[in-house]
Amino acid sequence: QVQLLESGGGSVQAGGSLRLSCAASGYSANNNCMGWFRQAPGKAREMVARIFSGSGSRVYADSVKGRFTISRDNAKNTVYLQMNSLKPDDTAMYYCAAPCLNPRYWGQGTQVTVSS
Repeated sequence: QVQLLESGGGSVQAGGSLRLSCAASGYSANNNCMGWFRQAPGKAREMVARIFSGSGSRVYADSVKGRFTISRDNAKNTVYLQMNSLKPDDTAMYYCAAPCLNPRYWGQGTQVTVSS
């Protein structure tokens, strides 16, 4: 059974930082492309970042480039999303998903709230 368990969300002021974690079980985060997505109230879900297996190349949404970093810890089968210089527009539920293109598996989400 595949499980993706997110953690690390919370409430911060604009300019602050958070690090989200996605611990995978029953699924190899090391050998597959993993992604972070987010959904704000009243808006469609959007891709935030992807990390590909093999090359480890990363793709980011334009809105988070230069502020967010996706990474992976192979030993822990965990993917992270480091979020810096947070803005109120980053407020959303954040989801881990796999594989990163046309995901079949989703975590339960972790809430990020950024106040101005």
